[in-house]
Amino acid sequence: MKQQAFSQTKQLAYAALGIALVFICTSFVNLRLPIAANGGLIHLGNVPLFIFAILYGRWTGALAGGIGMALFDVVGGWFLWAPFTLLIVGLMGYTVGAIAERNRTMKAYFLALIAACLIKVVGYYGAEGIIYGNWVAPLTSVPGNLVQIGVAAVVALPAVKKLQKYVAAPAQQGTVLSTNK
Repeated sequence: MKQQAFSQTKQLAYAALGIALVFICTSFVNLRLPIAANGGLIHLGNVPLFIFAILYGRWTGALAGGIGMALFDVVGGWFLWAPFTLLIVGLMGYTVGAIAERNRTMKAYFLALIAACLIKVVGYYGAEGIIYGNWVAPLTSVPGNLVQIGVAAVVALPAVKKLQKYVAAPAQQGTVLSTNK
Protein backbone atom coordinates (compact mmCIF):
# COMPACT_ATOMS: atom_id res chain seq x y z
CA MET A 1 0.00 0.00 0.00
CA LYS A 2 2.84 2.39 0.86
CA GLN A 3 4.54 1.63 -2.44
CA GLN A 4 1.39 2.43 -4.42
CA ALA A 5 0.86 5.72 -2.57
CA PHE A 6 4.48 6.69 -3.17
CA SER A 7 4.15 5.90 -6.86
CA GLN A 8 0.92 7.91 -7.15
CA THR A 9 2.50 10.84 -5.33
CA LYS A 10 5.50 10.68 -7.63
CA GLN A 11 3.27 10.57 -10.72
CA LEU A 12 1.28 13.54 -9.43
CA ALA A 13 4.51 15.47 -8.88
CA TYR A 14 5.67 14.66 -12.44
CA ALA A 15 2.31 15.77 -13.84
CA ALA A 16 2.44 19.04 -11.86
CA LEU A 17 5.99 19.71 -13.05
CA GLY A 18 4.90 18.93 -16.62
CA ILE A 19 1.91 21.28 -16.37
CA ALA A 20 4.17 24.07 -15.09
CA LEU A 21 6.82 23.56 -17.79
CA VAL A 22 4.25 23.36 -20.59
CA PHE A 23 2.60 26.56 -19.32
CA ILE A 24 5.94 28.40 -19.01
CA CYS A 25 7.23 27.31 -22.43
CA THR A 26 3.91 28.23 -24.04
CA SER A 27 3.71 31.58 -22.26
CA PHE A 28 7.26 32.85 -22.50
CA VAL A 29 8.81 31.14 -25.51
CA ASN A 30 6.39 32.08 -28.26
CA LEU A 31 5.91 34.10 -31.42
CA ARG A 32 2.56 35.58 -32.39
CA LEU A 33 1.81 35.21 -36.09
CA PRO A 34 0.27 38.20 -37.88
CA ILE A 35 -0.11 36.25 -41.13
CA ALA A 36 -2.94 33.87 -40.25
CA ALA A 37 -6.46 35.16 -40.79
CA ASN A 38 -7.27 35.03 -37.08
CA GLY A 39 -3.79 35.43 -35.69
CA GLY A 40 -1.92 32.47 -34.30
CA LEU A 41 0.92 31.47 -32.08
CA ILE A 42 4.03 29.37 -32.42
CA HIS A 43 5.40 28.29 -29.05
CA LEU A 44 7.67 25.70 -27.46
CA GLY A 45 5.08 24.28 -25.05
CA ASN A 46 4.99 21.08 -27.08
CA VAL A 47 8.61 20.33 -26.15
CA PRO A 48 7.98 19.54 -22.46
CA LEU A 49 4.63 17.98 -23.41
CA PHE A 50 6.35 15.45 -25.67
CA ILE A 51 9.19 14.82 -23.22
CA PHE A 52 6.82 14.14 -20.32
CA ALA A 53 4.47 12.00 -22.43
CA ILE A 54 7.32 9.83 -23.73
CA LEU A 55 9.15 9.49 -20.42
CA TYR A 56 6.22 9.25 -17.99
CA GLY A 57 3.33 7.90 -20.05
CA ARG A 58 -0.10 8.69 -21.38
CA TRP A 59 -1.76 10.21 -18.31
CA THR A 60 1.15 12.44 -17.41
CA GLY A 61 1.33 13.59 -21.04
CA ALA A 62 -2.41 14.24 -21.20
CA LEU A 63 -2.44 16.22 -17.95
CA ALA A 64 0.74 18.17 -18.66
CA GLY A 65 -0.28 19.12 -22.18
CA GLY A 66 -4.00 19.65 -21.76
CA ILE A 67 -3.93 21.57 -18.49
CA GLY A 68 -0.66 23.43 -19.15
CA MET A 69 -1.75 24.82 -22.51
CA ALA A 70 -5.39 25.40 -21.49
CA LEU A 71 -4.08 27.38 -18.52
CA PHE A 72 -2.06 29.49 -20.95
CA ASP A 73 -5.22 30.12 -23.00
CA VAL A 74 -7.09 31.30 -19.90
CA VAL A 75 -4.26 33.51 -18.61
CA GLY A 76 -3.05 34.69 -22.04
CA GLY A 77 -6.34 36.09 -23.31
CA TRP A 78 -7.30 33.13 -25.54
CA PHE A 79 -10.08 32.08 -23.14
CA LEU A 80 -12.45 30.87 -25.86
CA TRP A 81 -9.81 28.36 -26.97
CA ALA A 82 -9.23 26.81 -23.51
CA PRO A 83 -11.81 23.97 -23.72
CA PHE A 84 -10.64 23.03 -27.22
CA THR A 85 -6.99 23.14 -26.13
CA LEU A 86 -7.71 21.02 -23.07
CA LEU A 87 -9.21 18.31 -25.28
CA ILE A 88 -6.91 18.54 -28.31
CA VAL A 89 -3.60 18.85 -26.50
CA GLY A 90 -4.70 16.41 -23.80
CA LEU A 91 -5.39 13.88 -26.56
CA MET A 92 -2.01 14.65 -28.13
CA GLY A 93 -0.23 13.93 -24.82
CA TYR A 94 -2.27 10.80 -24.21
CA THR A 95 -1.57 9.46 -27.70
CA VAL A 96 2.16 10.15 -27.59
CA GLY A 97 2.40 8.55 -24.15
CA ALA A 98 0.36 5.50 -25.16
CA ILE A 99 2.51 4.85 -28.23
CA ALA A 100 5.71 5.37 -26.24
CA GLU A 101 4.56 2.98 -23.51
CA ARG A 102 4.04 0.18 -26.05
CA ASN A 103 7.30 0.54 -27.92
CA ARG A 104 10.32 2.32 -26.45
CA THR A 105 12.24 3.09 -29.65
CA MET A 106 13.10 6.36 -31.36
CA LYS A 107 11.12 5.21 -34.40
CA ALA A 108 8.01 4.74 -32.24
CA TYR A 109 8.55 8.15 -30.64
CA PHE A 110 8.82 9.74 -34.08
CA LEU A 111 5.60 8.02 -35.19
CA ALA A 112 3.93 9.18 -31.96
CA LEU A 113 4.84 12.79 -32.80
CA ILE A 114 3.40 12.36 -36.29
CA ALA A 115 0.16 11.15 -34.66
CA ALA A 116 0.24 14.21 -32.37
CA CYS A 117 0.73 16.44 -35.39
CA LEU A 118 -2.34 14.97 -37.09
CA ILE A 119 -4.39 15.43 -33.91
CA LYS A 120 -3.24 19.05 -33.63
CA VAL A 121 -3.91 19.98 -37.25
CA VAL A 122 -7.32 18.30 -37.43
CA GLY A 123 -8.32 19.36 -33.90
CA TYR A 124 -7.46 23.03 -34.28
CA TYR A 125 -8.88 23.16 -37.81
CA GLY A 126 -12.17 21.92 -36.38
CA ALA A 127 -12.01 24.23 -33.37
CA GLU A 128 -11.32 27.27 -35.52
CA GLY A 129 -14.11 26.26 -37.89
CA ILE A 130 -16.54 26.04 -34.97
CA ILE A 131 -15.38 29.24 -33.28
CA TYR A 132 -15.36 31.41 -36.43
CA GLY A 133 -18.05 29.63 -38.43
CA ASN A 134 -15.73 29.49 -41.43
CA TRP A 135 -14.22 26.29 -42.81
CA VAL A 136 -11.76 27.93 -45.24
CA ALA A 137 -9.90 30.38 -42.97
CA PRO A 138 -8.62 27.61 -40.65
CA LEU A 139 -6.42 26.38 -43.50
CA THR A 140 -4.12 29.34 -42.83
CA SER A 141 -3.34 27.90 -39.37
CA VAL A 142 -2.09 24.57 -40.71
CA PRO A 143 1.46 25.72 -41.63
CA GLY A 144 2.00 27.24 -38.17
CA ASN A 145 0.82 24.02 -36.50
CA LEU A 146 3.17 21.96 -38.68
CA VAL A 147 6.12 24.23 -37.85
CA GLN A 148 5.26 24.10 -34.15
CA ILE A 149 5.25 20.29 -34.04
CA GLY A 150 8.32 20.05 -36.28
CA VAL A 151 10.38 22.36 -34.08
CA ALA A 152 9.17 20.55 -30.95
CA ALA A 153 10.17 17.19 -32.46
CA VAL A 154 13.66 18.45 -33.34
CA VAL A 155 14.17 19.60 -29.74
CA ALA A 156 12.28 16.90 -27.81
CA LEU A 157 13.55 13.71 -29.48
CA PRO A 158 17.27 14.30 -28.75
CA ALA A 159 16.35 15.40 -25.21
CA VAL A 160 14.36 12.21 -24.68
CA LYS A 161 17.25 10.12 -26.00
CA LYS A 162 19.54 11.67 -23.37
CA LEU A 163 17.00 11.61 -20.51
CA GLN A 164 15.47 8.16 -20.90
CA LYS A 165 18.44 6.39 -19.38
CA TYR A 166 17.75 8.26 -16.13
CA VAL A 167 14.00 7.55 -16.03
CA ALA A 168 12.24 4.24 -15.43
CA ALA A 169 9.60 3.35 -18.02
CA PRO A 170 6.01 4.11 -16.88
CA ALA A 171 5.24 0.39 -16.56
CA GLN A 172 8.20 0.04 -14.19
CA GLN A 173 7.39 3.09 -12.09
CA GLY A 174 4.76 1.25 -10.07
CA THR A 175 7.49 -1.03 -8.80
CA VAL A 176 9.31 0.77 -6.03
CA LEU A 177 12.01 -0.94 -4.02
CA SER A 178 10.67 -1.77 -0.61
CA THR A 179 12.58 -1.12 2.54
CA ASN A 180 12.57 -3.80 5.17
CA LYS A 181 12.03 -2.48 8.69
